[in-house]
Amino acid sequence: MRLVIARCSVDYAGRLTAHLPSAPRLILVKADGSVSIHADDRAYKPLNWMSPPCTLKEGDGDDAGVWTVVNKAGEKLIITMEEILHDSSHELGVDPGLIKDGVEAHLQELLADRIETLGEGYTLIRREYPTAIGPVDILCRDADGGTVAVEIKRRGEIDGVEQLTRYLELLNRDPHLAPVKGVFAAQEIKPQARVLATDRGISCTVLDYDALRGIEDDKLRLF
Repeated sequence: MRLVIARCSVDYAGRLTAHLPSAPRLILVKADGSVSIHADDRAYKPLNWMSPPCTLKEGDGDDAGVWTVVNKAGEKLIITMEEILHDSSHELGVDPGLIKDGVEAHLQELLADRIETLGEGYTLIRREYPTAIGPVDILCRDADGGTVAVEIKRRGEIDGVEQLTRYLELLNRDPHLAPVKGVFAAQEIKPQARVLATDRGISCTVLDYDALRGIEDDKLRLF
């Protein structure tokens, strides 16, 4: 990974156009070829980015200080450097991936075995469906044969919705799977996460761990 902190301006030319005026920013160039530009806010979300596959060309001569990033669709991200404050490269190696805690792993296993919990007619395609950015917890089909990606959390928060959004963006590029809908499933879903999921067309499902395990509720019942 290459980390560059520079005073720069950024122009995007593609389906839309966008301009970031001159300011100090962090530029990340990852091993997969992606380039993203960050400000000192917004948590992890970049101001602008180019997803792989793409190529980065650093200008020379009259174009020295101009970076041009081009993707396979011909869209361009042009970064004009005014002053480089920091430039370093680091070898991170192969990432082991996210290791879920015991409850999340067990929820995934139980839900895969009882996939009809999501709705009548649902069928399992597979658990841990591989993608270029990590495995989707569960990939299944609904009663109409549509593809559904399920992200499972013990506690459903905004970062989980963002994670599922990235999976959906990638899966929907596959013509054999698209269109792919999303289901955000958790034992507890925070209100902010539910609002964000709804805004993005993602369904929310609250999972009852004991019910999935086949354990009866021990509270007194009238019937």
